[in-house]
Amino acid sequence: MRSTSNLAVEVDNLKKYYGRIKALDGLNFKVYEREIYGLIGPNGAGKTTTLRIIATLLQPTSGHVYVFGHDVVEEAAEVRKIISYLPEEAGAYKNLSGLEYLHFMASFYSKSKDELKIMVEEAVKISGLNERLKDKVKTYSKGMKRRLLIARTLMVHPKLAILDEPTSGLDVIHAYYLRRIIKEYVKTYGVTVLLSSHNMLEVEYLCDRVALIHKGKLVLEGFPSELKSKYEASNLEEVFAKVTQIV
Repeated sequence: MRSTSNLAVEVDNLKKYYGRIKALDGLNFKVYEREIYGLIGPNGAGKTTTLRIIATLLQPTSGHVYVFGHDVVEEAAEVRKIISYLPEEAGAYKNLSGLEYLHFMASFYSKSKDELKIMVEEAVKISGLNERLKDKVKTYSKGMKRRLLIARTLMVHPKLAILDEPTSGLDVIHAYYLRRIIKEYVKTYGVTVLLSSHNMLEVEYLCDRVALIHKGKLVLEGFPSELKSKYEASNLEEVFAKVTQIV
């Protein structure tokens, strides 16, 4: 482990090749503690590959990634203790009730019955599903499942929450609810969040800083307001369009 000051994530010259395909080609960025940092970019830019490497699910071809000072390859077990990862296509056990699913997942993290109870109570509040938690997951809408999965991700109070397209495919009501929960959770518990999203409204609302990845490289980084000013754009969608046409 190395000293990181207030760094939560450090990505250093990260490369990931699949044969001749360069999914990541020398990616560099830093995420600071208690920050919500957003990765944006076209399909195939390398966003999900980056998140999966940080979450210790993929090994890089070369380069280094540190999560709170821990190398994600050499100290993968230590990294897993302090992160929580929500993939874009995550699922839950459909024949369990929502409450049973939360109990089951909390059992992997809790060290006592009291801690498990607190985690589940926290998840119940986060999900906002109320009485529907007694129903089986297979009866849930996509929005309800996503709320359940966000609750599972955050209930363990990770130092770093990694969220891949957290509101993908959700209607306005469910998406708004989840964004508000994420923002409140960071403020209340000091969790650091690294997320990817195609929704520029979401990124602008949630993120302190944004990185645009294109063809496996970082091509733009900054505060949303700063980027809009630099490119004379009224929103991040315009920034995104202008930059991806240039590079």
